[in-house]
Amino acid sequence: MQTLSNTFQIRVYYEDTDAGGIVYYANYLKFCERARTEWLRTLKINQSFFLEQNCGFVVRHVEMDNLASAKLDDLLTVTSTISEIKRASLRFTQQITNEQHVCLCKVEVVVAYVNLLRGKPCAIPNTILGALKGVS
Repeated sequence: MQTLSNTFQIRVYYEDTDAGGIVYYANYLKFCERARTEWLRTLKINQSFFLEQNCGFVVRHVEMDNLASAKLDDLLTVTSTISEIKRASLRFTQQITNEQHVCLCKVEVVVAYVNLLRGKPCAIPNTILGALKGVS
């Protein structure tokens, strides 16, 4: 399978930091979520369309390794790679680096495509799979 990757930049704002000006650990997960969502948006995958059909992606599993700290005003790059595509789930490997290319955080996320009314996984629609396979 070809590697599917994307990058997304985000600036660290005051609201992202603790009293010492260091990014609060949970915000790295928010940065990763935004990166995945914006990547889908660039692929013309409208998540609100699927939510109207009572389906959507939910985080099933997450692992995070904090390696160094980001600080107020840092410009971060979130690199996202889809490392596995299954019938009803996607595995993302994500890395957050600063402007000096220092890896601050590594995250692995498995998202499941779920029928929200039933609370059960279902097959990822071909429209999504086709958009992902069309990424070069």
